[in-house]
Amino acid sequence: MPSPSHLATVLLPISNGLIDALLAEDAALGDLTTRALGIGAVPAHITFTARDDQIASGTEEAVAILERLGASIRYILPSGSPAPSGTLLIEATGSASMLHLGWKSAQTLMEWCAGIATTTHSMVTRAKRIRPTAVVACTRKAAPLTRSLAIRAVLAGGGVMHRINLSETVLVFPEHLAFIQGKTDQAIEKLRQTVPERKITIEVDTIEQAISAAKFSPDVLQLEKFSPQQIAELRTELQFFEQAPILAAAGGINPNNITAYMEAGADIIVTSAPYSAKPCDVQVHLKPE
Repeated sequence: MPSPSHLATVLLPISNGLIDALLAEDAALGDLTTRALGIGAVPAHITFTARDDQIASGTEEAVAILERLGASIRYILPSGSPAPSGTLLIEATGSASMLHLGWKSAQTLMEWCAGIATTTHSMVTRAKRIRPTAVVACTRKAAPLTRSLAIRAVLAGGGVMHRINLSETVLVFPEHLAFIQGKTDQAIEKLRQTVPERKITIEVDTIEQAISAAKFSPDVLQLEKFSPQQIAELRTELQFFEQAPILAAAGGINPNNITAYMEAGADIIVTSAPYSAKPCDVQVHLKPE
């Protein structure tokens, strides 16, 4: 898993536009309760603490929210850090008004991101127990408009992105082959000519399709909804190939069954499971300074 200090530098910070959107969603016209009570100018202190064991994630973005409102940060635990129950994640000071404005947006963001990161970490840990070179690659199926945050959470958990968007990688689906009479060899030959610097992944639905496609030397076979038994059978068949493709198992893989897929011979696990993970629990204490 990448070191926490490294994670803060692998991606650009989220934009002020996204921060403003998060704040506007929760407090477009300010905090009515704080304003009505007349306590907004009181100096205040806030802490965010892990209530359950988790992999910290979204802490940099939560800090960006608080700083956008004018808060001063005293402490931040970097994303990717193990955070057992009771671990301090963020400590900040500012006026009661600014801290009440940013409190829930920051808390909810960290809880959601930590849920993704913690589940990703669990899957990575289980996969690498079977094969140290295993890769857990998360799909781009995060909820719409959350991808930039989801990517950070996946990386914090030690996973990688399967493909960030359609412009990044070459992945040939059966729906592509339908336009060239299903000719996998023709597709691979064309792609070798037009995008020679890219690896070629072919998605297959059956063992027969996989063996047929493997004859044309794609870099990766994406095995859509294969069972562990089917992957083991395919791995046996491919041992006779001079250049066997990488096997990426995809479809329905989660923390409960990832071990079986790794034991069957998968090289890469392609999963969307972390995006449906239960958010982690972050406790907040907000009081006068």
